[in-house]
Amino acid sequence: MERASASFTTLLFGVLLLLGTASDSLAMEKCLLCHRKHDLFKTESTGRKVSLFVDEEILGRSAHASRVCTDCHVDIVALPHSKDVKKVNCRRCHYVGNPVGAPEGDLYDQYEHSVHGLEVAKGNSEAPICQDCHGDHNVMPLDSADSKVAKQNVPQTCGKCHMEIYAAYAASTHGHAVSQGNLDAPVCSDCHGEHNIVRHEDPSSSVYGLNLTATCSDCHGPLGVASKYGIKADRAATFEDSFHGVAQEMGSRVVANCASCHGFHDILPEADPKSRINPDNIPKTCGQVGCHPEATATFTSGQIHVDPHSEESGILYYISKGFLILTASVLAGLMLFILLDLTKRARMARRKR
Repeated sequence: MERASASFTTLLFGVLLLLGTASDSLAMEKCLLCHRKHDLFKTESTGRKVSLFVDEEILGRSAHASRVCTDCHVDIVALPHSKDVKKVNCRRCHYVGNPVGAPEGDLYDQYEHSVHGLEVAKGNSEAPICQDCHGDHNVMPLDSADSKVAKQNVPQTCGKCHMEIYAAYAASTHGHAVSQGNLDAPVCSDCHGEHNIVRHEDPSSSVYGLNLTATCSDCHGPLGVASKYGIKADRAATFEDSFHGVAQEMGSRVVANCASCHGFHDILPEADPKSRINPDNIPKTCGQVGCHPEATATFTSGQIHVDPHSEESGILYYISKGFLILTASVLAGLMLFILLDLTKRARMARRKR
């Protein structure tokens, strides 16, 4: 009897599972009667045509392949449905403790306080929402090469809105490396963040002037990947020891930072004639408004990222060594003088006894 009961329970579960799957398939089929048509579209108030075609093959490979249409389009309760279908609210599933197995985190809260989220809250219809970056019916797992937010695809995704910046980045040393498949190079989100992007004037921004050194040192510091490609890993440290770095440490908001000299999205190797740090361009770079308007060609004769502890710094290395020896000698002489003086005082004290 127990075996029969167990078998019946298993069979019942299987039947229910099949019925549920069949029901889901039927629901999808009803939607696809219209949405598998390539010429199905709607016209927005701006006159822009938006395709309503759903590619079944792509949807079947997406992160939401196991979901049915109404899991996301919750305002559709009958067919045919109203033409006024609301945009999908991804937060219905993507929150901490959700019961459907969606990735958890406070990413949506970060987004709401980001420059994008704040613009949406103001009513800016051009500001991006989840679907603009992650996709709609083609949301792919993050580790998929087809994902819009896979690292190699991030520049193109951001470039849909930031076209001029994308053009400058694509021609830069970072953009060129990523296009060649080198994912050690940074993309937009590595510098600006992902869901928590704020304006560069905001002190909390990772690309705010006073924060740039720390942001750049993630790659160009001792723990970064720069040394892997023959780029010195002391760039952040030597900057911090320079006049500019010390002034920045003291809170100066106008002193030069990494981007002031190397550029923002248009960073190029020193040897490139278009690079801001090419020797021929140094006078212009240093002479920009607010910096050194008197800059001449002599500015190129001095070293910039100077490490006084390295022989590569030339005479500065030997001067540094000389001061170190001089300081040590003075301290040693002072200690010897104090020791001799104490010895003499001790002898005199014994004689008086």
